[in-house]
Amino acid sequence: MAELDQEFLEFVVKSLVDHPDDVQVERTVDEMGVLLTLKTNPEDMGQIIGRSGNTARAIRTLLRVVGAKNNARVNLKIYEPEGSNRGPRRDDRGGPDRRDSAPQAAAPQEEADVSAVDDLKL
Repeated sequence: MAELDQEFLEFVVKSLVDHPDDVQVERTVDEMGVLLTLKTNPEDMGQIIGRSGNTARAIRTLLRVVGAKNNARVNLKIYEPEGSNRGPRRDDRGGPDRRDSAPQAAAPQEEADVSAVDDLKL
């Protein structure tokens, strides 16, 4: 796979943020697969996470597709530094604190459907 996943992540994130020179991606490989750790300027965290985490979820989905294409499991960890500009969390806005509510069962993680990208060239 030769770090194509890392290059892809850097390209996508640098296209989204206001401080592309501050984007750093660390890549580690172990028995669980590939782990990409993303570090950005604290002011750019809101752009990476997105509303309700939609942007981060979309980036993770794309990375799973890139990984599946290369028979690898790719996971993304977003490092959130102190002072990041992510906005208030639900429990900070007066809503119910998720830690006080009953635990919910985790949704099963679906395998990415890569049939539409079989001819993808990276």
